[in-house]
Amino acid sequence: MLRAAIVFFIIGLLAMFLGANNIAGLSMEVGKLLLYIFLALAVISLLASLVSGRRAGPPV
Repeated sequence: MLRAAIVFFIIGLLAMFLGANNIAGLSMEVGKLLLYIFLALAVISLLASLVSGRRAGPPV
């Protein structure tokens, strides 16, 4: 999800550079929304791991 947010920001910057302001604004808003969703899920995951007391083990 973080990767998608970064891609939308890059698309927005390219569109702004090329003069397509409507597409740039929409792309930046979608990227910002995805970034906020990612941050919210990361905080919820952190709080859940602190409450449960279980740690994620190394990948197998």
